[in-house]
Amino acid sequence: MKKSAVFLLTLLSVLAFSQKKWSLQECVNYAIENNLQVIQNSYNTQLQENSLRIAKRDYLPSVSGNINNTASFGQDRDTSGRITDSKDNFSNTANVGADILLFNHGRLEKNIRKTEFEVEASRQDLERIKDDISLQIAQQYLSVLLNREISKISISTLENADKLYQRAKITTEVGTTPQTILAEAEAALAREKQNVKTAEINTNRSLFALAMLLQLPEYKNFDIQEVPLENMLDAPLYSAENIIGKAYENQPQIKAAESRIKSAEAQTEITQTAFWPTISANAGIGTSYFSLFNAGTDINGNKIKQSGFFKQYKDNFGQQIGLLANIPIFNKGITKIQVEQSKINEDLARNALLQQKQQVLQNVQQAQFDAESNYESYLAAVESAKSSQLALDFAEKSFAAGRSTVYDLNSARNNYANAQGSVAQAKYNYLFSMKLLNFYAGIPLSL
Repeated sequence: MKKSAVFLLTLLSVLAFSQKKWSLQECVNYAIENNLQVIQNSYNTQLQENSLRIAKRDYLPSVSGNINNTASFGQDRDTSGRITDSKDNFSNTANVGADILLFNHGRLEKNIRKTEFEVEASRQDLERIKDDISLQIAQQYLSVLLNREISKISISTLENADKLYQRAKITTEVGTTPQTILAEAEAALAREKQNVKTAEINTNRSLFALAMLLQLPEYKNFDIQEVPLENMLDAPLYSAENIIGKAYENQPQIKAAESRIKSAEAQTEITQTAFWPTISANAGIGTSYFSLFNAGTDINGNKIKQSGFFKQYKDNFGQQIGLLANIPIFNKGITKIQVEQSKINEDLARNALLQQKQQVLQNVQQAQFDAESNYESYLAAVESAKSSQLALDFAEKSFAAGRSTVYDLNSARNNYANAQGSVAQAKYNYLFSMKLLNFYAGIPLSL
């Protein structure tokens, strides 16, 4: 009964997955939660957070205890080197000690601050990976929609080719048109069937690529939602000059580079603390026990009595407290060199920030250039499609009146189908470049 219930639930889950059509936001959310690269970097962030927890605990005192048991056997020598009687014995010591740092010129606080910057940089690295994956998914999602639109154009062209073929078949059978008309119509129909199949394969290929980006365990039943898009698109709203300031504020790679500069500066301060003395305090308690296995007798011949374990522990109990100062005097100039190295690392971190800003600037400028260029391409493709449609209308009327051949009609239809495909291609290229431009402006991805 339980096996049947589990099987039923599994089957329902598979059916639900196969019937589900994913939105862009669902794809992005799934990738962010399940992508292995995201998961790996989230582990790196957790490691940095644990390092911060360790750094904060350095303020606490260290407490340790030890118990030592020693048994000695065999003969011994006195101070004159003479062999004495065997003094087989057992000894036990126990102590607990604690030490705490009192002064190190703020090294602990600086280390905590440095680690906090490293944690923030790691978090921003994670956000950058999420953004990169989100953009890849958005681009592939639009690729699926583009191929589906091209499939619809191919199917429409196939339907027209089929109508022409059916008409040519009838007119050829009654002798109105020659056999060559039917042959050309049949060839055109075969070409359009091939185009439909190619478009279908391209759609499935783009769906497969999206499923691979999502790292889905099952891709054959994967599908996405249809997204209605406006036929006429607006011109770009933003320019690189308007966006770059927001991009510098919002892009995680910039924030990560800024945090690493602060971390490098904190590391320099940490290194400089080596010039200062370190003062620590310690305290401890301890006791001991000693027993001879063969105690022997005293000078009067009486057996030597040994105190018991608990009595010795009580009698030997003691405490100690100390103050330790470690004052650096000369370490071959190594600390000075280490400070110089830390300052070089600061310069490297600042240069890395400049590189990241330069990269973001180029990305924004490239997105703006692509958006403007793709928009112009889209407008040109729309005009070309209008002209091709007008030419097709004339060709159909001319063919119906018997003033043009089937070759002319097929040529006009192919030109119109190609023009429609160019419009679709330009439209989705423009949409992605606009999404990228909006992304740098701080607008979330959406369709």
